Amino acid sequence: MSHPPRAKAIAILGTGSDVGKSLVTAGLCRLLHRAGIDVAPFKAQNMSLNSFATPEGGEIGRAQAMQAEACGIAPHVDMNPILLKPESNARSQVVVQGKVFATLDARAYFTRGRDSELWRAVQESYERLAAKHEVIVIEGAGSAAEVNLRDRDLVNWTTVELADARVVLVGDIDRGGVFAQIIGTLDLITPEERARVCGIVINKFRGDRTLFADGVRFLTERTGIPVLGVLPYLRDLALDQEDSLDIGARRQVAFTADCVNIAVLLVPHMSNFTDFNALSQETDVALRYVATSEEADGADVMIIPGSKTTLSDLGYLREKGFERLLHDHVQRGGELVGICGGYQMLGQSIADPDGVEDGGQGTGLGFLPVATVLARDKITEQVEAQALHLDGSIALPVRGYLIHMGRTDRGGLRPCFQLLGKPCVLEDHGRATPREQASQDGAVGHDGLVWGTYIHGLFDQPVFRRAWLNRLRSRKGLAAVPLECSQRVNETRLKAMDRWADHVDQHLDLAPILAWLR
Repeated sequence: MSHPPRAKAIAILGTGSDVGKSLVTAGLCRLLHRAGIDVAPFKAQNMSLNSFATPEGGEIGRAQAMQAEACGIAPHVDMNPILLKPESNARSQVVVQGKVFATLDARAYFTRGRDSELWRAVQESYERLAAKHEVIVIEGAGSAAEVNLRDRDLVNWTTVELADARVVLVGDIDRGGVFAQIIGTLDLITPEERARVCGIVINKFRGDRTLFADGVRFLTERTGIPVLGVLPYLRDLALDQEDSLDIGARRQVAFTADCVNIAVLLVPHMSNFTDFNALSQETDVALRYVATSEEADGADVMIIPGSKTTLSDLGYLREKGFERLLHDHVQRGGELVGICGGYQMLGQSIADPDGVEDGGQGTGLGFLPVATVLARDKITEQVEAQALHLDGSIALPVRGYLIHMGRTDRGGLRPCFQLLGKPCVLEDHGRATPREQASQDGAVGHDGLVWGTYIHGLFDQPVFRRAWLNRLRSRKGLAAVPLECSQRVNETRLKAMDRWADHVDQHLDLAPILAWLR
């Protein structure tokens, strides 16, 4: 019996977290795709609250969805067979091949090691991908030299060995100490692992690259491994990042009278922060992530984002004084929006009978007379919808995805969206049946200024985004902005991947990688 040819593989490993592995992987994927190569991304284990629903209804890390787009293919759960979604400093929900597997603390997870169903899922997913594509670009996690976890490693060298991959090591010069990062990493890995490293990439360089020529020469001579290039820091790159580590640096956007001022409340377990990336790129929007009530001063609209731990993050908002701030904001005529977990917080109650989080029941913020019951089964699906809650906006198209573990009874409130492809049934005497609730999403208060939805990514659609922003502008006495301005934002976002790939192609010598792939 003949077997299909197995893909060649290149792995992008890093000297630490947030050194740029995801983007380097995406750039390489894009360049290979543009060269006519059938390529796919793979990350065995990802830890992120920023996830995405695949077309078949599975959940994967957002970075792998972005990388799949770079490859010109649909995202699939096999590209990220294990996704860890932190619920506390030592506990995570474990998603395996797109579905919830368990909630485990760190010790319970790592003691499973390579003799577990987790590693078998990684193997199965990789082999399926490798049988379908010519090349697999693997992304590692954290540091390539996590020596204390080496015997339980599922994502770095164990996956490299499974794929028989060559390795590119990425270091981040922006954080300092890049020589120690790279040389220390190479010193700590085994000779067999080091032999797989075919090149080094210096990422996030700022300034005159010629001043680092001696550094390149030193690294090459000291390690015996070629430096493939020095990647300058690329400003204003409109690509959805996986990590929220840099959100704090974006807090201090100035609120002005001629902009729509949006405050997104920073909660400890915020999920899917990419919901707001397109909004932040509008020229008439000032979007700020706020950690204190003082930072929200001057906001026209406040948004409570998604949360992996709704009850815990709700308690955090109360502790930080946001509850009074939100009530004052609404009383002054400001708009308040809740996305996913934020929508649940806007309601009257949140019950957790199955212990999805910590059990028990919590009192919501009380802005909407809705009630939520958390449930162990997770809804993950892509959706298309029409907006119902903006005046005259029945035809406004919305596309996005659902990722949540709760059911919200909206009572007699109007829904925000009609989900297409599902039956549209009018509510009877102010209440919707379960069948009707499934065909509609969200709830909007009687004044139209407070609303919540489960749909992630709804602001990515230019028609809906511009209509909503223009409603806010009208309330401030500002003229409407043409739809073309929002469409240009989306065009820029679509071109961002090729802009990044061109940048990678310009500054890196990919010959050693291509030689291996041939």
